[in-house]
This record gives sequence, structure tokens and C-alpha cells, in this order.
Amino acid sequence: MKRIKNFPNLVLILLLSLFMVTSCQKDDGPSGNNDPQENIPDTFSEYFGNQISRDFLGTVINKNHNPIEGATITIGSSTATTDSNGVFIINGATVNQRFGYIKAEKAGYIHASRSVVPSNGTNKVTIMMLEATVVGTVTSGSSGTVTTPDGSSVSFDGNFIKEDGSSYSGSVDVIMHHLDPTDADMPLQMPGMLYAENEDGAERMLQTLGMLAVELRGSGGEDLNLAEGSTSEIIIPVDASLMSIAPATIPLWYFDETTGYWKEEGQATLQGNMYVGTVSHFSFWNCDIPTEAITLCVTTTYEDYLPLANLKVFISSITFGTTYGFTNSNGEVCGYVPSDETLELNIFSYDSCSSSPLYTETIGPFTSDSSITAILANVPDIIQETVIGTFNTCDGNAVTDGYVQLNYANQTFTDEVTNGEFEINLFRCSNNNTFSIEGSDYVNLQTTDSISYTFTTPLTNIGTISACSAVTEFIEYTIDDGESVFIFENISANFDPSGGNYPGPYIDIFASNNNQDNCFYMLGVLNDPDYLGTYDTFIFDGTVSGNIGFFIGECLNVGPDNNNIIYNLTSLGDIGEYIDINFSGSYEDYQGIPHTITGVVHVLRDN
Repeated sequence: MKRIKNFPNLVLILLLSLFMVTSCQKDDGPSGNNDPQENIPDTFSEYFGNQISRDFLGTVINKNHNPIEGATITIGSSTATTDSNGVFIINGATVNQRFGYIKAEKAGYIHASRSVVPSNGTNKVTIMMLEATVVGTVTSGSSGTVTTPDGSSVSFDGNFIKEDGSSYSGSVDVIMHHLDPTDADMPLQMPGMLYAENEDGAERMLQTLGMLAVELRGSGGEDLNLAEGSTSEIIIPVDASLMSIAPATIPLWYFDETTGYWKEEGQATLQGNMYVGTVSHFSFWNCDIPTEAITLCVTTTYEDYLPLANLKVFISSITFGTTYGFTNSNGEVCGYVPSDETLELNIFSYDSCSSSPLYTETIGPFTSDSSITAILANVPDIIQETVIGTFNTCDGNAVTDGYVQLNYANQTFTDEVTNGEFEINLFRCSNNNTFSIEGSDYVNLQTTDSISYTFTTPLTNIGTISACSAVTEFIEYTIDDGESVFIFENISANFDPSGGNYPGPYIDIFASNNNQDNCFYMLGVLNDPDYLGTYDTFIFDGTVSGNIGFFIGECLNVGPDNNNIIYNLTSLGDIGEYIDINFSGSYEDYQGIPHTITGVVHVLRDN
């Protein structure tokens, strides 16, 4: 099964972490009391702004970072289901200018969600669902306590109700997860984002010291909660690295699964290395320090013109720690940051080629919602790449609702396809120039194979790929931007390491349906022992001695004169494994007429 990296390519919101926190509260105290001059609206939703339409591309994964297929995704009135890669697409979803809420549900998992500040272009999100694993059982009518190995616990008085408010009698399964803010996966596991309504109805961003997710199930699998008038004591551990900043008392916040944000209710007291509090109902509970916030959008560009996707943007506050997010296809990331604070902006390549940031700037303080642009140029040891291509259905029509996944250096970048076309912009390390592409037709549930390529800096046009799940090998080429030609049958692909009459090991690939108009022949004489790489055209000079390179034979009417086709051999497997070659360039046919050509060879080796 494919392992999905955090994309993840994939976290658009800015989530508050505690890796760099040096202080735990502002001058207004740990409860986040309101400034007398603060303008609090009559209803909290007024903070969200007007309704807008936005596009979303997301991935749902489990704790092992493997995709979850069949999860139901809801954004407002729009719904979708994740495919075999755990990916969902919802275009034109109704959200608000400052708030969007994405819910994920599947049997066997607890509530999962993500809230975002929607940006222009495609909003990318990653949601990690936690399994509904029973950690203990109590019985109605009797008090009981359930404790996990890390010390998290919940105590019950024995009074429970069903969703309809009626009393419940019987055994109660307790599902519980402690979310530790020092865990790198915590931002993917927690619901919503660290955005809240305090007890006075004002918006706040939160700084978490720990969360506890609790769900209760009856013997028939029905959802339960505490009966009216009942309470439970919850205990949430505080990591040792955070004890120096943990206040003696801290506000408690619960996640409202209907609205998609946290709400203040009660407080917890620090006892040793545990926060202890009392709650009257269950969902996620959170120990957090609140602060006033504004929304900040950061746009990253290369030399002031090219949006840069898949960059990791860090914003640090001396008082409130570090937030981070990933830029989308427009080079933009938005989220909440502390207001009235001087901040440090650091931008890193998604695949970190070094520990040094690509860009650093001091920004702020901001007193209202703001946008800034970071222009990156002349970055050492980093190369900017653009990969473009066409993605068709198996019958040759443009994929209108799909995506491609580019795999590079153990990272996966997922980008949406628009009317059959895609463009991925990224930085890569100077010592690694190979990648692979896999496309998925989201509507027809068809996929391509994963096909290997070599970057042709700065622009790599991979040509046309087609979603034909049943196809095991193919040859595709396009001449002069005409119709793409596909060959799926009667393909022979051989490799001779001895070289025979040639000056090096060679590949020959032939396909024919006994029709001269639909045949293909390719010869490649390779460097030894470094087979993989970029090759020029093989030149016939009356002998074969001294020639290294590739040649496409007479089937395509490709002549030897002015032949400037470049070939990239990216994979040479064993017998039964794949040979991958992509090629592009210009040539003259045997009649002296100039042409251009692009193509992909993805064939199984026979000998």
C-alpha cells in the first residue's frame, strides 16, 4: 500500500505549535479577557465574512500515513468520497472568506475534520483519522474510570443518555485518544484548527498544551453522552518539555462538531504534570492559552512572476510560538497569526535540501487581516522546476475531474487537473533530477501507472498520460501537437547487456499490428555501467562503432537529418519489470519536412 507523506502536500491552514514558545500568556491574563475596546459582533459567524465559492483537494490518511478509501467528505452542502489514494475533490464549495469547514467520516474512525482560511486557487488539506479503538468499558448506574498508559483518564458517575436524550442502561465502551502537541502528527489529527470562540463571544487563536478525544458507544454501537446534570473528571498529561510554560490554571475548550471551531467552557488546574478539569459532555477537549489574532496570507513567487507551490512557510512569534503551512498552486497559504506581534517569516523547500531556509524576513506587527508577498531568487543548490502535461481518459478525452501525484525524493505532491491539463511548480535539490508521475481520473475511477521521468530544467513537458487501469504497458507519442497515438498491444521490449554488434548494451523496442501506419521501433545504445540518464540521437554513419544514443525507426518517418530528439531513460527493470523512456525534440522526416515530437514508453521487459 502506498504511504502518503504529509502533504502533505497538504496542510493549508496555519496551526499553532509549541516548539519555540518562550512565554505562555499576554498581559491580559491566561483566560484571554477581552480588551474593552474590542468590537465583538452579535453573532460569532459575523467574524467569517461573506460566503464565497472555493475549490478543495484533500487527502485522508490513517496514523500510519496510509490512505483511507471510502471516507465521506462534507463541505457545507457539498459531499465527496475518498478514492483508493485517500484523495477527494470538491470544487465550488460554499465557504466563508475567513472560515471553511471540512468534515471526514467513516465507520471505524472517530470524528475528523479540518477548518481553514480559504485561499484563492485550490485549497489543499490533509486529515489524519484516528481509529475508534475501545480503551475501556464502564457500566451505567456505577461510577468508573478509564485510564490510558500515558496517564490520560476519564471518570464517570454512571449516568448516560442516547442521542435522542433518552436514558441509556447497559455497558458503555469508551474510545479515547490523547493528542500531544509535541507529536509532529498532532496538527493532522486534531479537529478543525486552533480557532475558537471565548466565553464572551470573541474570536481567539489557541496555543494548545494537550487535547483529549472521548467518544462513548452503547452495546448496540449507538452514540452516547453524559446525562444532563452529570459531570466527568478528565486528566490530560503535559509533556515534560512544556512544563516550564504551563500556567497553574488554563481555560478548557471543547470542539463543536456542528460549527467547526472550539468553544470555551470551564478551566483545568495543573496538578503535577497533569491538567485536571470537569466537563459535562464529550467531544474533543483542549487545554489552551488564547490570544487575539488576524488572518495573514503569504504568497510566494520565484523572481516576481512564478507562483511557488509546495513550500513550507513558518511564522514565529517570540511570545506565542511557531505556525506553519504549505503553499498551494497559486503559491499562497493563509491562516491565523497573533495580532500586534513582530513575527519572523521563514520559507523552506518541501523536500528540505538543507536545514537553511530559502527565505527569511521580519514581518508585522499586524492589527488587521493582511497579505504579503515573498519573492525568492538566486537560491543556492536549489533548482526551480515546472512540470506540465496532458491527462486524458482511456478513450482520449480530457480528464475534467482528476489529479496527478508527482513523487520526488520520498515526497508526494498532489495537484488538480484542469480540463485535462496540469502544471506543477516546485523546487528540487541539485543532486536529484528524477521523479515519477501517476494520474487518477476521479470520476471514472481509472488511473495511470507510476511513470518515471527526468527533469529537463526548467520546464519538463511529459506529454500525454492516460488513465487506463487495465492497461499494463503502452507507447504514446504526439507529432506536431496533433492527436496522441497510443499503442497498447503486440509490444516487444528487450535488453542485451553484452551489446552484440553495438558499442554498448542496448535496448530495442518494437510494436506492430501488422500495419505500417501503426508501428513503432526504438533502438537505444547505452552507457556502461551507468544505463540511466539523458541521451542524444543515435547517428548512423555507416558503422555502429562509437555511437551511443537512441533512435526512432522508419515506422514514424523520422529521418536521420537534423534530428534533435532528446531521450531520458529513467527505469530499466529486470525481465517482467518496466522500461521507462520519455523523449521530445525536433526532426526532419525523409521528405525533409520539419516536425516536433513528444512521447512516453512504459513497457514491460521481455528479455
